[in-house]
Amino acid sequence: MKVTLIGAGSREFAGTIIRDLLLSKPIAATGLDIVLMDIAAGPLAEMEEYARSVIGQLGHAATVSSTTDLEQAVTGADFVLTAIEVNRYHYWSQDFAVPRKYGFRQVYGENGGPGGLFHALRQFGPLLEIARAIERLAPDALFINFSNPEHKVCEAITRLTDVKVVGLCHGYFQGARQVSALLERPLDELDLAAAGINHFTWFQRIRDRATGEDLYPVLREREHAANWVSDWHEVGLSRILFRRFGLWPSPSANHIGEYLSWADDYVPAQLQYFHDPADGSPWREGAETPEWYYEIRFADTDRPYQPATHAQKSLQDALTDRPLVPSEELAIPIIEWVACGVERDLPAVNVPNRGAIPDLPDDMVVEVAATVQDGRLVPVPVEPLPEAVFAMVRLQGSIHKLLVEAYAEQSKAKLLQAVLLDPVVDNHNRAVAMVDELLELQKDILPPLR
Repeated sequence: MKVTLIGAGSREFAGTIIRDLLLSKPIAATGLDIVLMDIAAGPLAEMEEYARSVIGQLGHAATVSSTTDLEQAVTGADFVLTAIEVNRYHYWSQDFAVPRKYGFRQVYGENGGPGGLFHALRQFGPLLEIARAIERLAPDALFINFSNPEHKVCEAITRLTDVKVVGLCHGYFQGARQVSALLERPLDELDLAAAGINHFTWFQRIRDRATGEDLYPVLREREHAANWVSDWHEVGLSRILFRRFGLWPSPSANHIGEYLSWADDYVPAQLQYFHDPADGSPWREGAETPEWYYEIRFADTDRPYQPATHAQKSLQDALTDRPLVPSEELAIPIIEWVACGVERDLPAVNVPNRGAIPDLPDDMVVEVAATVQDGRLVPVPVEPLPEAVFAMVRLQGSIHKLLVEAYAEQSKAKLLQAVLLDPVVDNHNRAVAMVDELLELQKDILPPLR
């Protein structure tokens, strides 16, 4: 089995997947060839060294190699796993700050909101290049994507290529842990099912796994009794949505809030990025990218005026600190079921709807549970979403479709349509000005739009 990791210079993505692959007994039984690919040769070489060290620790028979050549990496692959970004925080700070400059109070700017649209446009090009290489050189391979914005990226790949793609994210597990904490019940005692789109899913079923008891009544009691300020940044918005719409949403307030016009009342969005505009544009040549919220939220409060530090451990030190235990990521369970016939629990994957969520378009990418049939991922049908929840999810489907058409047709008009449909956009003229500024700021990495 040839498994290719693209974006393998990433310590988080590649380190996790390498460990998971090598710890899988069903995969080991098939024979495993790991190919690591990245355009950054230095981190790539370190990751190959790490993979070899894990192989040695486990006494595994797997082989590993690395390359900076996409075609070599993809040719003959059975599975291609990808997590990529280009100059992530530089552009993400623009995605976040520029729409807010024009009065559009998006709360995060990664997967939803105007910022999420531009993030997707930047990701479409390189990820479609990978998908088209798979189409030519490994047409039977399954493309497992971790790159955000997950649903928009998977929608582009499924609409514009014939590649089999599935998008993965651990947001479902974050929401599941919230439910577990509120109920004060171990997660393995709960029977949960969620449906929606990535970073905006809703738990339709919360039951006792042993007895089948519906635990939603208990959850409502526990939520009403809970301290309002506890974990506010993570679940404050979730609790309001639960009260108004009747289902618990997932994953966390800052992600869910990207799809709502009123979310900023419940999310401290002004802390996502910060810069002093009197110092000049943070994106001018030579300027430092604005401080990301991680530094702001977790600053040293005993010395609050010290410069933020970005020091990190070396890649090898960071990786060798990690225990050799499997993660909760679903990539390896998918591979084990597709290639080895080992049935696994797949509670949240991003795939075309194909009737799974009633009344949504078949070709709209949704996040639902899945099974494997004849070697292919198949979404598990769910109950209809409540009307209000359905309306919010369905709107995002139209936005995604327009965005993919804007990319494919190089159409600024279609991009503007997608932007003007977004819930946080409330003014036409300011929307046009915002789009023009972002197109100029990111012209070196965006597709040409006319």
